[in-house]
Amino acid sequence: MSRYGFNFQWMLGGVSKKPKPPDERELDAVAELGFDFIRIPTNYRLWTDDFDYLHPDEKVWEYLDAYLETCQSRGLHMSLNLHRAPGYCINRNDLERHNLWIDDIAQEAFIFLWRTFAQRYQGVSNDNLSFDLLNEPPEVGQYEMTRENHAALIRRTVAAIREIDPEREIVIDGLGGGNLAMPELVDVDVVHSGRGYQPMPVSHHKAAWWPGHKEAPPPKYPGLEWEGRTWDKDGLREFFQPWRDVEAQGVAIHIGEFGCHNQTPNDLALRWLADLLSLFKEFGWGYSLWQFAGPFGIVEHGRPGAKYEDVQGYKVDRALLDLLLENRAEN
Repeated sequence: MSRYGFNFQWMLGGVSKKPKPPDERELDAVAELGFDFIRIPTNYRLWTDDFDYLHPDEKVWEYLDAYLETCQSRGLHMSLNLHRAPGYCINRNDLERHNLWIDDIAQEAFIFLWRTFAQRYQGVSNDNLSFDLLNEPPEVGQYEMTRENHAALIRRTVAAIREIDPEREIVIDGLGGGNLAMPELVDVDVVHSGRGYQPMPVSHHKAAWWPGHKEAPPPKYPGLEWEGRTWDKDGLREFFQPWRDVEAQGVAIHIGEFGCHNQTPNDLALRWLADLLSLFKEFGWGYSLWQFAGPFGIVEHGRPGAKYEDVQGYKVDRALLDLLLENRAEN
């Protein structure tokens, strides 16, 4: 999983409540810049009407087919992710009718979706496709999730996929919004996906969807004191130690999301990102920036003080792009 790239939000719906076709120009730029990984977070509500989980509109999945085809043609690996799954989403979970962690109907729907995707994409090489089962499970105890019922669902889902496609590469996201390692699942042959957003007052300054944004201290790096830790490179190394402990037991690690919101001053963001990315390179971990273009991306993100350069026809934060390119493990 030493792959490097970006998340693309074409299948989240947003205001349009519809998928978007693949942006081939953006994918061309990603490939030409030397990246090889595209994560596609999806929203099951785009193909499900009134919580009728077992009768999806499969015409919507033709967009996924198109994403895969356009990625394959450019040598880009596509990671298919359920960002909003039946019964759970880290954003606006109140929109769900059922609870993924305790309701059989939601769990059966979740497994049904992954079995269906396994059948649809059976035979596609792992070089081209992986399954990222669920975006950012909650904190233990939130929505009645426990480590035990989470692990049980993951094991059932992996087994269901592998009944159909025994070799499919599968990814599971850390608990607590992707931040907490999962030693209880080291025996399952899957990639463990972490997050690169800590400390949140730096990465999510004034991000209205983060519940803690109003009480968070002003961004500072290095030297932010937050949640009992001094955040500098040593603090980041300490934060990721549980992931390295899991890795030492034979688990592959990938950072499925990271990045910095555009309200943080750019010089501060770059100091933090330089330390973060240098650690990922040291650890040999691949990573995926939350966006290519947008408030967390490399294209016209809008952070105060940023300087842009024309790259592949886009106005790119050249300093951030260089950090991404320089900190790939294969370099």
